[in-house]
Amino acid sequence: MRKQDYKGQLVDYFKKNLKKGYTTESLKFALERQGYSRTSIEQAIEQANKELAKQAPEFKEKPIIKYEIIDENNKPVVIKRTFWSKLKSLFK
Repeated sequence: MRKQDYKGQLVDYFKKNLKKGYTTESLKFALERQGYSRTSIEQAIEQANKELAKQAPEFKEKPIIKYEIIDENNKPVVIKRTFWSKLKSLFK
């Protein structure tokens, strides 16, 4: 078997099993126990991570998380800042 095919099979193995939820450490351990070399495993992990990163969506901006506390009557509760919290924010 050619080296490219061998590496490609390892990359496909990692991509498939990472999508299933296995950790890279557990996959590395399993392949080492089967007799694969550590360098070929490391190269396959790097290549699989690069290919999976290309498929991941890009985020253009960070999401803004807003929250509010609601009482029993479904009305927002306003929390007043204490004197000490206002004073503390001045020194940040």
